[in-house]
Amino acid sequence: MAGDQFPVTRWSVIDAVKSVDAAERARAMDTLFAAYWKPVYKYVRLHWNRPAEDAQDLTQGFFAEMLERELLAKYNPAKSKLRTYLRLCVDSFVMNQEKAARRQKRGGNTTHVALDFHAAEEELAGNTIDPASIPSPESLEEFFEKEWVRSLFALAVEDLRNFGAERERERAFRLFEDYDLSGDPEISYEKLAAQYAISVADVTNALSWARREFRRIALERLRELCGSEEEFHREARAVFGSDAP
Repeated sequence: MAGDQFPVTRWSVIDAVKSVDAAERARAMDTLFAAYWKPVYKYVRLHWNRPAEDAQDLTQGFFAEMLERELLAKYNPAKSKLRTYLRLCVDSFVMNQEKAARRQKRGGNTTHVALDFHAAEEELAGNTIDPASIPSPESLEEFFEKEWVRSLFALAVEDLRNFGAERERERAFRLFEDYDLSGDPEISYEKLAAQYAISVADVTNALSWARREFRRIALERLRELCGSEEEFHREARAVFGSDAP
């Protein structure tokens, strides 16, 4: 890579899971699990009113079934968004588990990411999510989509952190954290300039770089999680309020 150029666009997970390269297929599933496991887990907890232990089993079981039944190969991007398809697959999976009246015990090499259920429970218990504010199935569908965006942005933030370290732009990332992510209503460019002993112009330039790279990184993540270019552009408009370049 030259300069500050981010790596070229990777295959979407829909294409990659069909690859003859086992490593590429595994990478695609890693990408999918990282983006979707928390939305799936929280959705099962709230929509299906399951206790934490049951929801954990169901979440692990769902992703195991996704691998075993090759659910992504059945996805048609012309008919629905990928996240809508996956949410409906989750509903079908949970209903089938209820019909079976037993939990399936799945072992072996079925998942590719460590699922931090404790962190997900902390988020459910926090002020950012109020179960009482999502009383209807329609609201829960919207909740699932918002959680998916939250997950996408969290992954993009970590990508930006690593990208900044690689480009020796750690200070720019810290300024981005302080100003755009901290939620501190008292923060200002002037305060950051004093805190970091730099000029306000340096703060402005650093934040401009970080925001530009964050958007680009998030769009790269988003492109991976879409089944077609048409879906990607629709999702970019929905997430960012404008089309992707």
